[in-house]
Formats: sequence, C-alpha cells, structure tokens
Amino acid sequence: MALVVGEPEGVNEDSGVASQEILIVGGGIGGVAAALALCRQGRKVTVLERAPEFKEVGAGLQMAPNATRILRSWGVLDQVLEMGVQPKRLIFRDAVTGEQLTDADLRGEFAERYGAPYVVLHRSDLHAILVEAARKAGADLRTNADVVDVETRDDVARVRTSDGTVYRADVVLGIDGLTSSLRRKVSGDEVVASGYVAYRGAIPMDEALDVDDRENVVVYLGPECHMVQYPLRAGTMFNTVAVFKSPSFSRGEFVPADQQELQNAYSDCIPQVQRALLNLWKTVSWPMYDREPIDNWVDGRMLLMGDAAHPMLQYLAQGACQAIEDADAFDRISASVTDPHEWNAALAEFNSTRADRTARVQRTARTWGEAWHVNTPLPKLLRNLLFKSRKDEDTRYTDWLYGADSIST
Repeated sequence: MALVVGEPEGVNEDSGVASQEILIVGGGIGGVAAALALCRQGRKVTVLERAPEFKEVGAGLQMAPNATRILRSWGVLDQVLEMGVQPKRLIFRDAVTGEQLTDADLRGEFAERYGAPYVVLHRSDLHAILVEAARKAGADLRTNADVVDVETRDDVARVRTSDGTVYRADVVLGIDGLTSSLRRKVSGDEVVASGYVAYRGAIPMDEALDVDDRENVVVYLGPECHMVQYPLRAGTMFNTVAVFKSPSFSRGEFVPADQQELQNAYSDCIPQVQRALLNLWKTVSWPMYDREPIDNWVDGRMLLMGDAAHPMLQYLAQGACQAIEDADAFDRISASVTDPHEWNAALAEFNSTRADRTARVQRTARTWGEAWHVNTPLPKLLRNLLFKSRKDEDTRYTDWLYGADSIST
C-alpha cells in the first residue's frame, strides 16, 4: 500500500506514488469477507483494523443459506461445516407455557430448495476462517490503524489514520460497524436504541445445565423477552442467548450486568427457561441498537458496507449474512471495472442493488422482534395461532430472504 507518513496538506497528488485499488476500513467479518472475495478476483486489497489484532468477540452465530452459498463459492464452506453444527430443525416454543408453536426442517427439502446448508457456529471461528483465507488469497491485513477520515480528490481516495499516516486508494470500503465513524460522511443520523439487551453464553456442553435438545435451534418466546439455544463446535459447546427489555436501558441508564433485571425478565417463564439463565455469562451484556435505513452509502470514492451501511437487530439472524452478501455483490459488480474512472458507476450500482434489500431486512427484523415479544393476551394469542398455522411446505416467509433469486432483486 502506497502511503506517506505525516503527509502535510497541499502535497502533490501527482507525485508518482501509485495508488492501490481497494482499501477496507474494518477487520470484522464483513471486512475480511470483502477482502477474501476481492483478492480471489485478483484485486490488491489492504484492510485497516483499529484493534491490535484481528479478533471477534461474542458467541454463537447463525449462517443461513443465503450466506453459506457464498461461503461455498469462496472455498471455505467445508471449514465452516467442520467447525460448526448443521441443526436439524428450528423450533419455536412459548416461554410461559412451554407449548411448541412451530418447527421447521433445516435439512432435507429446506437445504435442497435453497441450495446450501443452515449452519450455526462460533462467531470467532467464522472470523478466523475468513482471516486465514483472506491472508492466503493475498490480502494485506494491518492492525493498530485507527482511521479518522476519508476524502476524495481527483478520483483518488485518501485515508488518514490517527497517527498521521495517509493511504491512497482507488476505492475505500467503510465496513467499520454499527458505530461507524465513516457513516458521518453520508448521514448525520444516530443509532437507535431498542430498549432490549442480550446476555450470551457459550460454554462446554458437559457444563451446560438442563439441556434437553442438543441438535436443534430452539427459540422460546416470552413477554418482552426471548431465549435462543443451539450447539456449537461440532456439538462440544452449547450456546444460549437471552434477550429482554431492560428497564435501565429503556431509561437511558444501561447497566452492563444487572442480574436482578435478568431474573425479573424471565420470572413468568417455565422453570426450564429460568434454569437456562445459569448457562449465561454473568459479567457482561450487549445493548441492542440499529439504525434507520438510508438510501445513500457513497461519498466520492468511499462506500459503506455491512453494519456501517445497514445495521439491523438480530431477530432474523442476518447481520453477518447480509455483510457476506455485500461482499459477494461488490465482488461481482466490481469484476467488470478495468479503468479507475469506472469505479464511480460501480459504487452507484452496488448502492442501488443492495439498499432496498437490506432496508427490507432491517425493517422486517424490527417487526419480527415486536411479534416475538408481545406481552398482552390478545396479541400473544394471535401470534401463537399464526405460528401454529404454519405448514411445513409454506416457504413464503423464507423465500424472499434465503432464495438465490431474491439477492439480486
């Protein structure tokens, strides 16, 4: 990567220093996925990560067929399958009564219809697989690089880091997450607090308490709360996520770990759900935010992708999946760019191709969360009846999200 350390204002942009093709800001799943895809295409790619190492935090992650199809095309799906678990079914239960509301096959006809498996795995495992593959493909991955600004001059993007280093590139992809500093280049919006927080726990299977289902993804729906459980790492670990409406967060007084709030949130749930709270990490929780969809992700030669462009709540398990879709879409669109002057059209095409789809996922995730968390009798009755009326052959709620044709529309 061509760079000048501490470059003063007014430096000659025609000094003969060769620009690189693509620079990616952010080394999370979306950033390294984009690096892998573009390096496979033959592009020169540098990834700048502000942290001292390329590492993901968190616990379990669900990869639906719209993402695993792409992982297969990149040659990493076999590693993902080795590290993860292919659950047999997705099961929804009422957290207050324990009644099963519906279940869906995640293998068999489901996998055949969508052309790829449904996989659950540890977030750090997916990230590590993508980092290794991106490095092998030729990506230049750099840490301790805190990007503070990107500007475009004469069709060249200039990226400045906090230590005064300046990078030049044909295109910059801002994939720096929910709290993206680069999003300010295109929007003055703020993150939207949902009022809900998540506690997570990924622990050895033999240490998990009250586990009666080690093969499926199980979701318990309760009043202003829900719980998700599934196995990880070839069944050697068990993942639990508890999400509930936090009084302190709703008041703007978020407390990282409030055990009393956690216990109170599930007080009306069946004993099995209450006991499952013991499988959670107790010292940290994650407040849940998203943003309103925006139409424009482009500023000069900078393009937002992933959570920087379209952060979403997790109710459809699509955050990482949509970032992977972004990487694949940009890879396909940019493949035809042979002249630097063609990049502006490519960025505009990506924006127009992806914005409507990701906005639909963002809005549907919010609606899905509201349906899961109803807390009065009539809405709960209607929700449960809707779930129980679903037939195995009914794919109307999944075709738009998982189908191969839906991604390009």
